[in-house]
Order: sequence, then structure tokens, then C-alpha cells
Amino acid sequence: MTKKTRNSTLILIALIIVATASAFSQTDAQKAFAAIKALPGNWVGDTSMGPVQVNFKITAGGSAVMSEILGKEDMISMFNLDGAGRLLMTHYCAAGNEPRMEASLSPDGKVITFTYVDATNLATPDAGHMQKMVLTVIDDNHHTEEWTFADHGKEHKAVFDLHRKS
Repeated sequence: MTKKTRNSTLILIALIIVATASAFSQTDAQKAFAAIKALPGNWVGDTSMGPVQVNFKITAGGSAVMSEILGKEDMISMFNLDGAGRLLMTHYCAAGNEPRMEASLSPDGKVITFTYVDATNLATPDAGHMQKMVLTVIDDNHHTEEWTFADHGKEHKAVFDLHRKS
């Protein structure tokens, strides 16, 4: 092996090591967003309020995911990264306000918990609004969403048990 070939080989190995390390050094926010980006399609399921359909779509050049809830009340949630370290959800609620929530990821990567940060169009801090959403990925074709609505100190929960339709 010539010196030039050996140097080229070493450079190639170094590049492979750097690329591999980068692939494994995603932040929790990036991992959670990747899990949400795997959800596009139509989902159907049951809630305590009756049947529901949720459609996920990647949009804005891959920088956002839209979730559209079709049921008793239609609503939209938008998921996007804010830098590499923060995953946000803005929920466009039937209550007429738009809470923003920040994600945290469980150690096993299966549970993404969104907790309230702030909201627009919220009449008072204790007015009814979505406070929390827990998304649990069971497998590629099954996930749950547990929504918590806070209203004047009382919490109401709704669980969506969703299966991929297409």
C-alpha cells in the first residue's frame, strides 16, 4: 500500500466514523420529531367521546408535521423543531385558543410528553385550554394520544386509541 493510498484510506475511515457518530448523536427533540414524522397517514380509533380520525401530514419542506383531528370537534396540531434541542406543538383548539407545548422524550423513546408553555387567545390563565398531550408509540400501526384539558383548576382527560388506516 502506498503512502497516498494509506492516507486516503485513513481519511475515508475518519469520515465514516464522523458520519456514524453524527447519526447517533441526535438530541431527544430530534428523536421525538423523527418519531412523529413516522406517523403520516390516516388513523382511526375510539375515545370516550366516540370515534375519531386523525390524519398526519409532513409539510413545510419536512420542517413541520400537521395532525388533523376529525371527530366531534375538528382541531389541528402543528409539530416543529425549535433548533436542535426543542420540539414544540401548537394546538389549534376548538376552544378558540392556541396552546404551545414543549416535548420531553421517555428514555425508551416510545413516549413523547408535551407540556404547556403558553397560549395565544387565552382569555385568562385559568380559562379552558389543552394543558398536556402524551403520545405513546406502541408500534408502527398503533399509538395513543392522551389529551388533558385544564379549565378553572379542573382537568379533563381524553384518550385516543389509534390504529393506522392507511
